[in-house]
Amino acid sequence: MRRTKEYVSNDAAQSDDEDKLQSHPTDTDGGRLKQKTTQLKKFLGKSVKRAKHLAEEYGERAVNKVKSVRDEVFHTDQDDPSSSDDEGMPYTRPVKFKAAHGFKGPYDFDQIKVVQDLSGEHMGAVWTMKFSHCGRLLASAGQDNVVRIWALKNAFDYFNNMRMKYNTEGRVSPSPSQESLNSSKSDTDTGVCSGTDEDPDDKNAPFRQRPFCKYKGHTADLLDLSWSKNYFLLSSSMDKTVRLWHISRRECLCCFQHIDFVTAIAFHPRDDRYFLSGSLDGKLRLWNIPDKKVALWNEVDGQTKLITAANFCQNGKYAVIGTYDGRCIFYDTEHLKYHTQIHVRSTRGRNKVGRKITGIEPLPGENKILVTSNDSRIRLYDLRDLSLSMKYKGYVNSSSQIKASFSHDFSYLVSGSEDKYVYIWSTYHDLSKFASVRRDRNDFWEGIKAHNAVVTSAIFAPNPTLMLSWDVQSEKSESEDAEVLDTVTSGIMKTDNTEVLLSADFTGAIKVFINKKKNVS
Repeated sequence: MRRTKEYVSNDAAQSDDEDKLQSHPTDTDGGRLKQKTTQLKKFLGKSVKRAKHLAEEYGERAVNKVKSVRDEVFHTDQDDPSSSDDEGMPYTRPVKFKAAHGFKGPYDFDQIKVVQDLSGEHMGAVWTMKFSHCGRLLASAGQDNVVRIWALKNAFDYFNNMRMKYNTEGRVSPSPSQESLNSSKSDTDTGVCSGTDEDPDDKNAPFRQRPFCKYKGHTADLLDLSWSKNYFLLSSSMDKTVRLWHISRRECLCCFQHIDFVTAIAFHPRDDRYFLSGSLDGKLRLWNIPDKKVALWNEVDGQTKLITAANFCQNGKYAVIGTYDGRCIFYDTEHLKYHTQIHVRSTRGRNKVGRKITGIEPLPGENKILVTSNDSRIRLYDLRDLSLSMKYKGYVNSSSQIKASFSHDFSYLVSGSEDKYVYIWSTYHDLSKFASVRRDRNDFWEGIKAHNAVVTSAIFAPNPTLMLSWDVQSEKSESEDAEVLDTVTSGIMKTDNTEVLLSADFTGAIKVFINKKKNVS
């Protein structure tokens, strides 16, 4: 936003106009920023006064009425202290649910429940969350410059042993700079303790309540994360660097310097010695990690060069980047040569101008990619002819870096939203039921509200079976468990209609949901 003169405006339409006015991005806009800030303060001041006035006018009657209506909806007692505010939601209560107007069900997520709250760790917004490939570790990062790794309770010992084994072998880290030596205090404070020491009563909580480790070293907001299959983690930041970490180590292994903010990173899916980085300087770089240098690079052409999203598709055959002006540009990975591009925009209406691309996700096996952009739309493109297969709408994403992603078996997609809801769409709607509906539009969303701020990130767990509470797990024999761990790394297991969903918001709150689908006979 700072780059593109897009300051916080109350109205999406207003920021649309600012986009149009936007010429070359500059950093010398202090005056305008002050002016905008005072305008904003005035505006906020007015609305606060107005709100106070209204509150006095309506008095307590309205408040009590609202509370009683909500209590009816949630079936809670008036005397129950936890029903008086949303923050203290007991984990057994279903979350607030809504669905698209005209979508009459049956719904898949109306019984979803919050099973864990990992809030209180992140200071400020969480911009990105990524699961490791096996689904046993979650990395989260954002405004407070720290990468946090969360471990499933049943995987804690495995990773703790990996770390202890590494540290007792007395190896020296490649370059233990001062900052990296104090990079993770959490080793000592969550300690080398067993996985069973905390909250044994809360069986439903899949994660340990405190991070397995914290990685410090970045000096500005973290924007993106990427895991390799063998537990290396890349983090990119507004401090113009990408850092490499490994779960067995407490220090940063390598730092890759850039010229501008690094908005997106991705490990090469077939060869994790390489990763892709996209930056606001308009350059797309393929880095060689062992050599610590750029193997290949290319530059976006056009007036607005800012790269805002990047990923690989077709199992690494192509590198794709998204730009601030709504283009998706494909390069063949082998030489990083331009291949083709898609203009992500509507044919008419106010979204005719391309808007910032915030996320690119490949749909494996189907030759498609999912593109999220700042016109509050998510589009699925077919890579064979670059045609639009489906457009999903319902959520709000006009200025955030929110991105949509698939569930573990690709039957749903999920996204955060600026209206504080998490939105979910089914990817396989039987559209024949809807006679009057366009076949390439999906407005049949389900929404969940568990946050009191913009939901900046929402993802499905890649392996929900690992998350089911111990009582379910313990019914399986140990040999089966061993099998589970084998299949975890290789591919996706079919779960018994259970999805695990995580969402994070602008205040740093992270929630874990479990949704058990009704068995469809």
